Amino acid sequence: MALPMLPGNSLNKNLGKDKFHKSQHFDYSNGVRMMVGSGKPGIGGELLLGQKSQPNYSVFPNGEGSDTPSWVAFDKQVLSFNAFFQEAVPQKREEKYRVRKCKIYFYLEDDTIQVVEPELKNSGIPQGTLIRRHRIPLPPPDDECFYTVHDFNINQQMVLYSRTFMVTDCDPFTRNFLRKMGVRLNPPTSTPLDPYSNLRQEKSMKPLRPYERLDTLKQFLNHDRNVLRFYCHWDDSENMFGDPRELTLHYFLADDTIEIREVIYPNSGRDATPKFLHRSKLPKHAPNPKRQPGDITDRTVLNVFGPMGQGGRYILDSLKTGAVHEQFYKDSDLTLGGIVNVWGRRVVICDCDNFTKEFYRSKYGIEDFSPVQYKAPLAPKPPRPVPPYNGFGSEEDSLCSCQGLLPKPPQKDFRKLMEKDRQGLESNVLRFMGKMVTENPIDRDRLFIISFYLSDDTICVFEPPQRNTGVLAGKFLERGRVKKPGQELFKSEMSQYFSAQDLYVGARINLNNQGFQLIDADEYAFNYMEQHAEEFPRANMGSIISKIRSIPEDKQNEIKQFLTLSDPGNTGLIPYEPFRGLLVGLECGLSEHEVMMLGRCFCERQQPEAEVGLMLAVAQDHLRKKHFESFSDMTRGVIHTLKHRHTGTRTRRYTHVYTIGDAVPSYMEEKFKGVPPF
Repeated sequence: MALPMLPGNSLNKNLGKDKFHKSQHFDYSNGVRMMVGSGKPGIGGELLLGQKSQPNYSVFPNGEGSDTPSWVAFDKQVLSFNAFFQEAVPQKREEKYRVRKCKIYFYLEDDTIQVVEPELKNSGIPQGTLIRRHRIPLPPPDDECFYTVHDFNINQQMVLYSRTFMVTDCDPFTRNFLRKMGVRLNPPTSTPLDPYSNLRQEKSMKPLRPYERLDTLKQFLNHDRNVLRFYCHWDDSENMFGDPRELTLHYFLADDTIEIREVIYPNSGRDATPKFLHRSKLPKHAPNPKRQPGDITDRTVLNVFGPMGQGGRYILDSLKTGAVHEQFYKDSDLTLGGIVNVWGRRVVICDCDNFTKEFYRSKYGIEDFSPVQYKAPLAPKPPRPVPPYNGFGSEEDSLCSCQGLLPKPPQKDFRKLMEKDRQGLESNVLRFMGKMVTENPIDRDRLFIISFYLSDDTICVFEPPQRNTGVLAGKFLERGRVKKPGQELFKSEMSQYFSAQDLYVGARINLNNQGFQLIDADEYAFNYMEQHAEEFPRANMGSIISKIRSIPEDKQNEIKQFLTLSDPGNTGLIPYEPFRGLLVGLECGLSEHEVMMLGRCFCERQQPEAEVGLMLAVAQDHLRKKHFESFSDMTRGVIHTLKHRHTGTRTRRYTHVYTIGDAVPSYMEEKFKGVPPF
């Protein structure tokens, strides 16, 4: 007997349930009646007896993978498979079945499938999209489920709407994706041949009317605007009023045509004709025999039956009976030194441009492009005397007025201006300290700052103020180029101006009839000359050492005795002033600047002690502004840098000592490398 319908005494599942509605399956969408609830379960949201749930897009199980929606994660990602199916042909004797190749596309974003058959010309079969893109159900009895990515593999059969497809292969993206999904791919298979297509190829079946196809589109697309240029020569001096002519031959690779233009120089006495030969195909054997218009054609036609003209029947002649074959010049026939027959004129190919050389080098492997000399070298132009300078304006401006009817301003060295102009802390200005060379005791003590600007080779002289001299300080010489003394004023040649190499410590220069002697220079001038020693011979240590090596033997003994007396304690250091007096007294051709270069090169420089507190404060300030926290990485980097710096310093010091010992003479090696700074 059944238990009473009381809570706790019944096994009925409906107890405590409050939803007993039937899900709505039909509704209106945009005014159209359609089924909208096919995926909804039966009564109250629960499945009925015998009803199965249809899974949604189940590429990944719930809870695995990223939370990105599938239509975002797999957007524009499609799996592509190569497949074929056999279609029976019952009403044809030539073929029993037909093999049709197709492509199967699986869209990962919504599990939809599309089947497309590539179109073949003249197949007679409606091809294209065989199955539109949508979700395809599995074959019965699992027709309530749909195909997913796990149902695909290579070398297996798939049934799509009662049509069996054989999957043969896939593209690399599909192969990599399935491997990442854990699918073990089968080896690919080949597509069987279509029997009827093989039969047609074996019999070489052709249409009844053998139309010929002349396909020149590929040659045009590959070589459009590619022209070979040859420089040619035609000697027409044998004919009356004939003379040698220069020609330019253009070979168009797009259609194998040739065009020739004549090079006409000014005042040659010839009319400037547009072309020597119009663009066309050039026959090799010309002008005999002469051909009438229409003799040479691309196609030949046969009159099958009927009179000529109206009412006749014509067909293209595949055998080309009676066709006239003419040989035309090709790119392989054009070589340097070869002769081209231009309608009876012997034209010699003498040279070509760089594009033509590269074309023949890549296509035919030719490496020898020696030009053919066909004319004598031009006679040197007679010198054009320049009138002397007349005193108006600058010499460059006066020279430009003699070079043309329309005077142009003289051009400046813009490249030098951009390279040697002021750039940040690089002033590119050499400053020297100088004194007047005069007998006046008042002017003899005046000091001047002589600045040389490397950007335009100009010189400026400034006198700094000095107390109790009675001389007004200020600008002594305006900035400008200064001519060297001893030159004629009115002459045809350009005057020589002071350059950077003429200024060095100890030099005497004459600036506008006023003599100056350079006694010192700033640190930037010394460093610039040392860095550009190839431009400044007075700062070149190689030339200075060579002068010292050329000292006679008797002078060398004096130097050894002087070095021994100057350093009785054998410390390796000697004062600069006695050493300077020694070199000046030797009269070996060393200037004051070269002596100072020796002292700067081999002096013992004392590095100032670093202010550790200031450096630490600056570093902490920078780190605090950047919110720096990677102290462990910074510690490892500092330790690594210190190790390498220590090793590099040892190597550089050893190399420096080796260079000094190799360059300086043996009797000065130990004493000279420790000269203190001046």
